[in-house]
Amino acid sequence: MSSVILEGQSLSKKYGEVIALDDLSIEVFRGEVFGLLGPNGAGKTTAINILVGLLKPDSGQVYLDGRRIFEGQKNALDHVGVCPQQITLWGRLTCIEQLIFIGNMYGMSSRAAKERGGDLLRTLGLEHKRNKLVKTLSGGMQRRLNLAMSLIHDPHILVLDEPEAGLDPQSRILVREYLKSLAGEKTIILTSHNMDEVDRIADRVAIIDQGKVLILDAPERLKASVGAGDVVEIKTNTWNRDLNQILETFDVQYEVVDDVIFIRGYKVIQLLPDLISLLKSNQIIPENIQLRENSLEDVFIQFTGRRLRE
Repeated sequence: MSSVILEGQSLSKKYGEVIALDDLSIEVFRGEVFGLLGPNGAGKTTAINILVGLLKPDSGQVYLDGRRIFEGQKNALDHVGVCPQQITLWGRLTCIEQLIFIGNMYGMSSRAAKERGGDLLRTLGLEHKRNKLVKTLSGGMQRRLNLAMSLIHDPHILVLDEPEAGLDPQSRILVREYLKSLAGEKTIILTSHNMDEVDRIADRVAIIDQGKVLILDAPERLKASVGAGDVVEIKTNTWNRDLNQILETFDVQYEVVDDVIFIRGYKVIQLLPDLISLLKSNQIIPENIQLRENSLEDVFIQFTGRRLRE
């Protein structure tokens, strides 16, 4: 495994009586794509802001390339590019002016920023918008420009918060392929509500909740940890307190979350006719049935007891 480029040790942070981070420790390896998942309020934003030097923890330490941030580490943010979920642009600047302006803020010469900005615009499919005002761009184009802004100073670490939000399918593929091309060259920290997106590009994934890391591993190992086989997902019309007793007659793994039944096992599809019949005989009417492979959402539900958007 590559060397550690970013490390948080025993990070804690409170806002009044609310504990945002609770003795959280995490390592990010050089050149990896690191996925960070958690329900709303889990502490993801606080963790990232502390890790990249935007926020000081109440206790704990952050190390960037082995040097502690906040103690002798100047200009830590020069090594980090942040692409926030909320698009931040100046509408009366052109695309290239925007990139030159941000480059200047990082200490780049206008000439260097202009050259680097032109390369990024070409890579992200925005070259034809080079001299257009930002306010004339579509939402998807603005998001791609926002990504270019986070990369203008050629940072070692790139932090992406919902990078595919608001993108049309074509732009989504372009951004995804570009991020894959950066893997190994840059360290990428990715947060997203789209677990399939994280599964596709992340080398390792951490799931956090209530300010703590619940589990951290490669996506395939995480999915294997919840059991083998395919998953049948059945949304029902009602909750039934006898549902567990009903499902125990089948030799499969199952879990009930609200009004959705998750059943996992080999050749589980063959059990479906008998299962549907049994549910209906107990006045439990299936409203929607899906067959799929194990997913990161199954891992997420097992460890947090809820879906990501809850």
